[in-house]
Amino acid sequence: MADLKRCAWVKGNEWNRAYHDNEWGVPVHDDRLLFEFLILEGAQAGLSWLSILKRREEYRKAFDNFNFNLVANYDDEKIEALMKNSGIIRNRRKIEAAVNNAKRFIEIIESKGSFDAYIWSFVDYKPIQNEWDKMQDVPAETDLSRSLSMDLKRKGFKFVGPIICYSLMQAVGMVNDHEKGCFRYKEIYSISK
Repeated sequence: MADLKRCAWVKGNEWNRAYHDNEWGVPVHDDRLLFEFLILEGAQAGLSWLSILKRREEYRKAFDNFNFNLVANYDDEKIEALMKNSGIIRNRRKIEAAVNNAKRFIEIIESKGSFDAYIWSFVDYKPIQNEWDKMQDVPAETDLSRSLSMDLKRKGFKFVGPIICYSLMQAVGMVNDHEKGCFRYKEIYSISK
């Protein structure tokens, strides 16, 4: 699959390639996986996605496989242990935000039935199919990601700015932002109908 045309951001890197080819843009409806992406996208703030992908397995170990019920109960001792974990980004604000966001995540599940039902309501439960010729055309944020960001912030979430929210929307398939010439564009389009 090395000779297939991919989105320009992949650049031949094995981590990016595997993520791009198997996950990016695939609609996600599992709350645990949605929580994982929410936390990872927040951890990425100010960093490259590659730096997070390389640490993803360590994040899964450190954050109890992103079990939001467990993460919501992390105490100061656990946060201090995470601050000493060299396998993750040791940023106290991001770690504390993950704990906070787990609590807010559960509140949404309690009010909406699932986080999936909540977040997908922003796109009327159907992925947006964009048609970009090149990655330079893809916006960093949109009116929709700004709306999602504002709503999440209003609900008490942290590290959920409009750019992070748009990255989240791309990751979980709420938008198909593969370039039209990328082999995954039509595949994602067909599974998103």
